[in-house]
Amino acid sequence: MWAWQLVLAVGFGIGSAVVPVLNAEAYVLGVGVSGALDPVVAAVGVSVGQTIGKVAMFLAVRHRPGYTAKKSKEPKQVDLDSRWGRFVQWNRDVSKRLLDALSDRRWGIPVTLLSASVGIPPLYGVALIAGASRMGVLTFSLSVLAGRLARFVTLALGVGLF
Repeated sequence: MWAWQLVLAVGFGIGSAVVPVLNAEAYVLGVGVSGALDPVVAAVGVSVGQTIGKVAMFLAVRHRPGYTAKKSKEPKQVDLDSRWGRFVQWNRDVSKRLLDALSDRRWGIPVTLLSASVGIPPLYGVALIAGASRMGVLTFSLSVLAGRLARFVTLALGVGLF
């Protein structure tokens, strides 16, 4: 009985990892409130599915065609007198800092765990930037899985109290 629930949850987790409109938290809450499925099984399945989806995004960035050629190009100059130019420069600075943090052995795992469990910084962006960093695939995968399991199982157990 629980096997089809797990397969369904993994499928939704993969979809919600890639398509931001699909909300995995709402799925786990809905499953728990409805009582139709076991919320812990759904939480584990969504966690595994989200990890698969985020690793796919990670690998897509890491192995995209022309990636090595684009690394050597200098970014276009922006007009710092305009709001848009300041925003673009700010975005570049934040991305560079996050890329440096994910490439560093001391900060890569904690940043990914924090992102996967709490959502700050958003895991969607972390997965994309981590693909461009020096972080290993196994390290990224295990960090995302641990953070997502903590997030969704806690949510499922909280729903089970009511």
